[in-house]
Amino acid sequence: MGAVPVPLATQNFPQFGSQHLVILVVTLVGCVVAFRLGRRWRGRREEQWAARVLGTLVLGVAVPQQVAELVGSGRLFYTSLPFQLSDLVWMVAVWTLFTGGRRSRSLLYYWGLTLTPQAIITPSLGHLWPEPLFITFWAVHVLTLWAAVFVCLGVGPGPDWRDYRWALLCTALWAVLVMGFNALAGTNYGFLNAKPPSASALDLLGPWPVYVFAEVAILVAVWALMTWPWTAGRRRRRAAQLPT
Repeated sequence: MGAVPVPLATQNFPQFGSQHLVILVVTLVGCVVAFRLGRRWRGRREEQWAARVLGTLVLGVAVPQQVAELVGSGRLFYTSLPFQLSDLVWMVAVWTLFTGGRRSRSLLYYWGLTLTPQAIITPSLGHLWPEPLFITFWAVHVLTLWAAVFVCLGVGPGPDWRDYRWALLCTALWAVLVMGFNALAGTNYGFLNAKPPSASALDLLGPWPVYVFAEVAILVAVWALMTWPWTAGRRRRRAAQLPT
């Protein structure tokens, strides 16, 4: 399987320019607020109210964006089908915010707290301010990250090794299906068959397909490190409760 050439965007969003820095600051401040509100409202009526409001906001921004991509893109087949993990993350976020399901919360924890920040820090964006797709791109990613912080870090509970294995299984299944589709259709969803045209963290991981295997190794390690503190904390609390 070779790397797939992908049509380049006509405009590239300048990474770490003034607009990007403002967005990063707003995102960080919002994460702090989401975490503190999650902690404060955990188990209270405000928690459910906030989750539904946040879920409605994500849905209200993401659906029009997806429709605009599908209807208005001249490269529909290459870029606009909802096959990116970023598409799945916002869907998982909405489902978690409205239902509180454990499995969706697990995916939101691992996907939302690692892959979404990567898209925010090193975006591959072919739209500039004030284009509507510029606004919706950032709104979807930032709101999804805030949702992950609120639900997974603020409200909790944190994941265990069963959640870790579930997230790895779902991610591996997605990767296999999308790489197969990319190979058949000549697309590059997930950047699994070629690097994005703009600079990204993938540039540090070598050529294709080396960077794909490097990504897998990094995710396995990073997600394990994200799981260990929660499981270790539970073991310590159980040990403290044992009679002496």
